[in-house]
Amino acid sequence: MADVEIVGSGPNGLAAGVVLARAGLTVRIHEASPTIGGGSRTLELMEDGHFHDFCSAVHPMALASPFFRAFGISERIGFAVPEVSFAHPLDSGRAGVAYRSLDRTVEGLGVDGDAYRRLMEPLTEREEGILGFALNSFLRMPKKPEAALRFGLAVLDQGSPLWNRRFRTDEARALLTGVMAHPVGPLPSLTAAGAGLALGLLAHTVGWPIPVGGSQVIVDAMAADIRAHGGEVVVDSRIDSLAELGAAKVVLLDVAPKSLARLARGRLPAAYERALRRFRYGNAACKVDYILSGPVPWANAEVARAGTAHLGGTRAEIAAGEAAVAAGRHPDSPYVLVSQPSTFDPTRAPGGRHTLWTYCHVPSGSTRDMTEAITRQIERFAPGFRDVVVATHTTTAAELETYNANYVGGDFGSGAVTLRQMLARPVPSVQPWATPLKGVYLCSQSTPPGPGVHGMAGFHAAKLALQREFGMQVPALGVD
Repeated sequence: MADVEIVGSGPNGLAAGVVLARAGLTVRIHEASPTIGGGSRTLELMEDGHFHDFCSAVHPMALASPFFRAFGISERIGFAVPEVSFAHPLDSGRAGVAYRSLDRTVEGLGVDGDAYRRLMEPLTEREEGILGFALNSFLRMPKKPEAALRFGLAVLDQGSPLWNRRFRTDEARALLTGVMAHPVGPLPSLTAAGAGLALGLLAHTVGWPIPVGGSQVIVDAMAADIRAHGGEVVVDSRIDSLAELGAAKVVLLDVAPKSLARLARGRLPAAYERALRRFRYGNAACKVDYILSGPVPWANAEVARAGTAHLGGTRAEIAAGEAAVAAGRHPDSPYVLVSQPSTFDPTRAPGGRHTLWTYCHVPSGSTRDMTEAITRQIERFAPGFRDVVVATHTTTAAELETYNANYVGGDFGSGAVTLRQMLARPVPSVQPWATPLKGVYLCSQSTPPGPGVHGMAGFHAAKLALQREFGMQVPALGVD
């Protein structure tokens, strides 16, 4: 019998497993699919030798999160860190470019360079304090209040209807809008600004790294560490009820609140179960993977040097597209995220070929194939793109939920990123990872700090379980 049973082998479930196995507990992780990873799988979707990250692809949080830093992820696997973290192409060959160097970014933004520096430099200088606040429960007092205050002021600056007053050029406005649009939702908003500015500051500190070999290597490294410390990871092991987990002292669930209610089978207090049912899932994504015969022919050469590109035009155009999705419509000109990992990691495709990772935002539960809309948007900023497309693979929002039950309606964030749900994720509590059931903890991205490959939800849940159930502290997590 295991001391700890964990359901789900996404980054958070595995992070919890690492902490608990290193504490000397016997740990068993159950994964319903044939392979581990959840949103961090890398697959050959179309042709042998062409590797595609099915969900997450670029990982600033993998180098920045306290869990992964303690785990020593950069010592365990290789990362390619592009000199250009992200770029935002505009019509007529223009682009806003976020270099790893803040100075170079400022220089490239011309008349808006100083304004960009005044916004971002105070954040980059306080990276540790801001991440310590942003990667915890927002109902807890920040350890570095001055850093949290600085971050809050920046969020107000870019998260309110006055978001345009700081900048004069389309390039600067679009550059920030693209990164703030990562969470699906209307713009401007405080939650979008918070997420975007956190990612934006990392562009100028750790960068936006691409794991060599694909996102799968991150979860494989965690699974290997769990096994090295006596744990077990079992695939093709679907759990339909907490009763199936026997007499384990602790159960951690890397699942959405909807699945927690289903697994509990009526054991939850009525008030808590009602709170779970009030939890709202956000709008969704349609993902399109490409095999290309050559690199994307961007009109602006600097975009080709970026690990990530945000497409959709000006700030106003992107805000209009996101408003359409919020209203339940499919935008004609969608916001599109693009990454060509094979530019920086030649293991992703055979010589001369490339893999391209893209998705756009769509309404929840959408069954629409957005391949043409995404292709058209790329062609807009990379004339001749259609000529290098060899094959495509589309995953609609509805199919995303089939792939991963945590992505309800195709919501890859496992819960709408709204102000209310940053404070109540999934319920308002300073320890939201604990459930009313003795020894049962929720550790998915439906808990703080929310979406992203950071492992922090799993870390927080495991730390709480160690303290409450075993009277133990978090062990050393670094490379043995």
